[in-house]
Amino acid sequence: MCLLSPRGPHAYRQQMSNSSSITQFLLLAFTDTRELQLLHFWLFLGIYLAALLGNGLIITTIAWDQHLHTPMYFFLLNLALLDLGCITTIVPKSMANSLWDTRVISYAGCAAQLFLCFFFISAEFFLLTIMSYNRYVAICKPLHYGTLLGSRACVHMAAAAWATGK
Repeated sequence: MCLLSPRGPHAYRQQMSNSSSITQFLLLAFTDTRELQLLHFWLFLGIYLAALLGNGLIITTIAWDQHLHTPMYFFLLNLALLDLGCITTIVPKSMANSLWDTRVISYAGCAAQLFLCFFFISAEFFLLTIMSYNRYVAICKPLHYGTLLGSRACVHMAAAAWATGK
């Protein structure tokens, strides 16, 4: 910021540094009405618990049943894990803000939420692309399915989807 003297713009100039720093952000609330904030909390809690239960059932069913250890279910298991990560990144903070009527999030928390959300969503897109390739091979090249999509290739493709999530 420059301060100018009354004698002219070039006669006296003092540089002052801006020493403020951002430590937290204020979030925009869905509503200011307390009853609607509690409704938001209970609605999101129901959605979150349904997602946890559904994805948890998919993961445990695929892990425990030996008949489901095929490439399609392996990719479905990875998709359920990514979905759990994605919903756990944002929804709990939103529920906590509604329950306790707060609107702040730290700068580091916001950056972490943004990074993790983009990571999980982009990894899901890559995994969905791999799953579509899996279905393409199963339908269009059924005789080559075992050689093209063996367990080693599936693990490499799933690892690539997790690694390329940005």
